[in-house]
Amino acid sequence: MTAAAPAPVTALSADEARRIALRAQGLLGAPDRRSGVRGVLRHLGAVQLDTISVLARSHELVPYARLGAVGRPAVEAAYWGAGTSFEYWSHAACILPVEEWPLFAFRRRGYRDRGRVWNHRVTPETYRHVLDKLRAEGPLTSTELGGAKRTSEWWDWSDTKIAVERALAFGDVVCTDRRSWKRVYALAEQAVPDALLGREPDDEECVRTLVAQAGAALGVATRADLQDYHRLRADQLDAVLADSGLVPVEVAGWGPDGSPAPAWADPAALATAPRGRHRTTLLSPFDSLVWDRPRTERIFGMTHRLEAYTPKHKRVHGYFAMPLLAGGRLVGRVDPAREGRTLVARQVSLDSPGHVEALATALREAADWVGCESVRVEALNEEGLRPALEQLLAG
Repeated sequence: MTAAAPAPVTALSADEARRIALRAQGLLGAPDRRSGVRGVLRHLGAVQLDTISVLARSHELVPYARLGAVGRPAVEAAYWGAGTSFEYWSHAACILPVEEWPLFAFRRRGYRDRGRVWNHRVTPETYRHVLDKLRAEGPLTSTELGGAKRTSEWWDWSDTKIAVERALAFGDVVCTDRRSWKRVYALAEQAVPDALLGREPDDEECVRTLVAQAGAALGVATRADLQDYHRLRADQLDAVLADSGLVPVEVAGWGPDGSPAPAWADPAALATAPRGRHRTTLLSPFDSLVWDRPRTERIFGMTHRLEAYTPKHKRVHGYFAMPLLAGGRLVGRVDPAREGRTLVARQVSLDSPGHVEALATALREAADWVGCESVRVEALNEEGLRPALEQLLAG
């Protein structure tokens, strides 16, 4: 049973909460270009990975949204192979700062206690073989370990792949690099710094620190928001929330039918009013600003769903519709594609004609970033806006 929330230390308007969330996510105020991509990762605590690549892969789009046209090779170099990050299960499959290795000890122990991962079974002999091969030969992909799949079906993993993924979940193996989008597996003892590898906080300390980190990355959040950030169980969150350092607040409009609702805030987020320049950009559907759909609807009034796995004839906004952020609000969607050196906006919807200039800015910047020389807009929800949009794109 959830304990009653303590009395709020302050009341926030919905607009104040929205601005706090934007600043906490690095989308309001001057970007920290000196810290670069690694700084973005350390602050967010997790950057979600996904196989879909339309405009670019999601983990590239996240720093782009915050820093602007940072070079794509620099993005990859900041994530992979430098010993500063690793891949593990957080909100989903995510890139995490290597400093967070000890904090996921609770999840590694949980997998070990269950004894298997995703209902896949593997023999002890195969498990030992994988670890011995990595010990003898160093970091390897699943193909180099002996093959990733039994058949061409994506889900039909080989025994070797099952074994190495189990070792990854248990923490015997770590992924700190990718080659051609394939995970490169290494023994944890060879890839994680000794000072971090030897730290094994108890479950409560792990979760408490992750809740505090999520609160800092979100700025202000409900219990459900905090639970979702690193996909914690409700009982895990409730055990540590009061001691996390976050403070109770009340946010107008966040409750049912627009009523006030209890929430939790990072004290640093309340210390100063959010000010500065808003980013105008396209967001990955897996960006941590919008990956939690109920939170996105509550803060921005946008109901957004990834439709990549929806049959084409049932899609409303497109295969990989990216929310358009402008002026601190979500004001439309763009479903992008690339044809040679042309960025194609297959489907565009805007909330109002006043956002045409922001749309053009976001499309031009995205095209330049991915090396496209022109932009073509196909379907536009308000065709009367096309002349103005095309003039802005040509300018």
